[in-house]
Amino acid sequence: MRFRGRCWKFGDYIPTDQIVPSHLVYRPMTEIVRHVLVNVNPEFPERVQPGDIVVAGKHFGQSSGRAIAAKAIQATGVACVVAESFARTFYRNAFEIGLAILECPGISEAVREGDILDVELETGWVRNESTGRVLRGKPTPPFLLEMLRAGGLIPFAPRLLGEGGKA
Repeated sequence: MRFRGRCWKFGDYIPTDQIVPSHLVYRPMTEIVRHVLVNVNPEFPERVQPGDIVVAGKHFGQSSGRAIAAKAIQATGVACVVAESFARTFYRNAFEIGLAILECPGISEAVREGDILDVELETGWVRNESTGRVLRGKPTPPFLLEMLRAGGLIPFAPRLLGEGGKA
């Protein structure tokens, strides 16, 4: 899987409450997307475009295990998230809902907001087309790539269960 898009850059240790403010978690997604990452970058919810790429620092998505954070990022149209590292629960939630993510050490120093990035999940390669710099992150395991291609865990489950619907 490959993605090309404009970079939105965020720092280290962004908690899920900064991705989706806690007072909005039970609101309709159409309302939530108007507030995704607004406290970190007020322009993001207004200006993010389908296909854009979020780049973050260390431990992105820390704190609570609410899957709404990954769902809200996906609902903005973001193609994928590339981070130095992810909180484990956010990592799991992203794949389960079909949000492409990639861990790539050094990404924070290699990009500026607005750069155009080319991200390849199978190999882990990230190319900053604005500067020509290339980094190699952790390639996405084949099982997780299959889950992403299916659109997440629920659409992928029948493949896991086989034709008869039993494990």
